[in-house]
Amino acid sequence: MESQPTVLVTGGTGFVGSYAIDALCRADFDVVAFDLSTDTGTLEQLDRAEEVGIRRGDVTDPLDVVQAIEETGATKVLHLASLLTPAARANPRKALDVNIRGMNNVLEAAKTLDEQVDRVVWASSLAVYAPEEKYDGESVTEDDLILPGTVYGGTKAYNETQAEIYEDEYGICSVGLRPTLVYGPYRETGSTQLTDIVEKPARGEAYEMDHGEELIDWLHIEDAAEAFRLALEVPESELTRSVYNISGERATINEAADVVEGLLSDADLSVSDDGSYPWNFNVDRSAAEKDLGYEPSYDLESGFQQYIDTVRQRRHEQQVQ
Repeated sequence: MESQPTVLVTGGTGFVGSYAIDALCRADFDVVAFDLSTDTGTLEQLDRAEEVGIRRGDVTDPLDVVQAIEETGATKVLHLASLLTPAARANPRKALDVNIRGMNNVLEAAKTLDEQVDRVVWASSLAVYAPEEKYDGESVTEDDLILPGTVYGGTKAYNETQAEIYEDEYGICSVGLRPTLVYGPYRETGSTQLTDIVEKPARGEAYEMDHGEELIDWLHIEDAAEAFRLALEVPESELTRSVYNISGERATINEAADVVEGLLSDADLSVSDDGSYPWNFNVDRSAAEKDLGYEPSYDLESGFQQYIDTVRQRRHEQQVQ
């Protein structure tokens, strides 16, 4: 049986990176996590820490990126290292360095090692889109207006452009994914105020939240991880675009709270309708379904149930230690 290729995952010890590694391991890939942090806590929770190589590295250092790819023999790169919205807002200059220069270093490494690397898959974002009122249709496709309103979204929009240029000018095959709100166990950064609607009640804590009537697209982390795996594996001939929307199930925050309360009889949740939330439009994922074979496995109820079960199991294990 022919062995699967080696994948270098930047940001590999983070939330999405750890779950992506889990999905890749299940598909029998050899995986190396490349990250400034060598904390394997999430990988350990997923029982993958012993199966992957851990290499401390910095995506803002071009030599570090090239050496990591060359020395591990990776033929595919999954680029997930990034500063998310809150961190990018707090430190825009660092966001430009990590998000944009980091992406450029990965693309340059793929160009330098073009005989070795055959695919770069990377995380773009729903944040590249404009506010909901800018769109006339029922759903937003990958070809609709790009007009980010945050530093983070701006870095991702720029990366989409540079990825296209590197493909057109240098033949670097890259696939960007625009996930919606990713939720699930062990998330500690990004839009946690939304995922806490599950996390806090699962821990037995009270939680209050606004934006009750805002529609959110809830994407379970295991579905997001599977989308990245599919993007690494699909033959280049089947790709019709350079970036794809990846979504889960749309529901208002009030509806999400109802699901939590239905699963947890002791949930102490309070949701008001005050305020608004960006990026609450309906994204069209039909291109990902057709080209990548992507289809979410979790609906809201099953996804929240898995999340609750994991949090409560972890809490129980901590209590008996």
